[in-house]
Amino acid sequence: MQPQRRAALVSVVAAIVLIALKLGAGLASHSLGLISEALHSGTDLVAALLTLFAVGVAVRPADVSHQYGHGKAEHLSALAEAAILVLASLFIAWRAITHLVGDRPSSVHATWYAFVVIAIVIAVDLSRTVVLRRASQRYHSAALAANALHFASDLAGSVAVLVGLVLVHQGHPRADSAAALFVAVLVSLAAVRLMKRNVDVLMDRAPADAEEAARAAIAGIEPRVALRRLRVRQAGPRQFMDVVIGVPPGAAVGQGHAVADRVEEALNEALPGSDVVVHVEPQENDAAIRDRAHAAALGVPGVREVHNVSVLGVGGRTEVSLHLKLPGELTLEEAHKVANQVESAIAQAVREVDDVQTHIEPLAEPSEGRPMIEDAAERDVVLRIVHDVTGLEPRELRFVRTDEGMIAYLTLGLDPTSPLADAHARASEIEERIRRARPDIADVIVHTEP
Repeated sequence: MQPQRRAALVSVVAAIVLIALKLGAGLASHSLGLISEALHSGTDLVAALLTLFAVGVAVRPADVSHQYGHGKAEHLSALAEAAILVLASLFIAWRAITHLVGDRPSSVHATWYAFVVIAIVIAVDLSRTVVLRRASQRYHSAALAANALHFASDLAGSVAVLVGLVLVHQGHPRADSAAALFVAVLVSLAAVRLMKRNVDVLMDRAPADAEEAARAAIAGIEPRVALRRLRVRQAGPRQFMDVVIGVPPGAAVGQGHAVADRVEEALNEALPGSDVVVHVEPQENDAAIRDRAHAAALGVPGVREVHNVSVLGVGGRTEVSLHLKLPGELTLEEAHKVANQVESAIAQAVREVDDVQTHIEPLAEPSEGRPMIEDAAERDVVLRIVHDVTGLEPRELRFVRTDEGMIAYLTLGLDPTSPLADAHARASEIEERIRRARPDIADVIVHTEP
């Protein structure tokens, strides 16, 4: 017999024994707490039988109809158990509240055999909780883990019933009903936990711990692997992972396959028994990523201009930063929404990008320029500066008056063979010197040509 089924079978036998003990003692002593615990153990029996069935199904190998195996049978079993727990807790709570708010509490006899039974029950609850918890950890079984949690709540409920019987023995007859109500609360909490945990798995919610372990394993591979996408889902004790990695465009097929093998080995070492599928894609250079990010950003309504797009590799992750120019009349909240849309658009269009950082700038709306009568002094200053830097006269010089101030437009003729960096440096030097010499000039626009 498989170890998982053996552990589940032990749980079934224990539930039958406890039902007989609790129900017999509860009926004899009129203890609602013990009867409630007997009902609770009845749900244990049904849950244990479901677990026994589910574990038997879950360990079956994959077949044509169930190509990912039968692991999710365990989670369906756990959901059925949670539904049973909810019904049991509602019944127990109703009976307990009826006794607590009624004119007379129930007549409970705190007999010696009731104490003996509850002591035996506590010992059994403790032992089976420990056994099932260890088995669930060893075999990574969701159904056994659900049973262990269920029986741990049984243990707390049994202790509450014991306290209630002690108080009844000391002259507090309503304590038994209070203990039963406490059991109902424990049952409800256990049901909520079971439902959430197993619904997450059935809905393919990515297990956070497994995903973190997988990313750490891939990040530790040497030489570094470019991770583009990682998707993780769970079924029973197994993790199913879909991984997309990037390799240099010039890498041979054999090299890409070797990298994929290293990824599979790292993931199976971090999460034993995982089913891993690795897809290999050629990496794009930074220029291609910049172009795609730039195009995606410009496609967002409200974006007027995009510049300073940078691609940076950080710890195996690809990050993009860019500057956005938006209409100046937007509020910060409105501009932030546009920036978020840009980040989402880039993340969807450029899948290999892990993070996007945006810098928001206002775009100055165009103002109407008016030709102005040139000031001879201003013209002489500009001509002198241009001559000092280039040794030549500018090909064109004109001044325009705008609402923001005066703008000087310059066209420079430079050596066609000079490097672009030198031409830019000369234009920048001219702009800076003009601004220092004539602070009344709001802006200087220098155009260079051969």
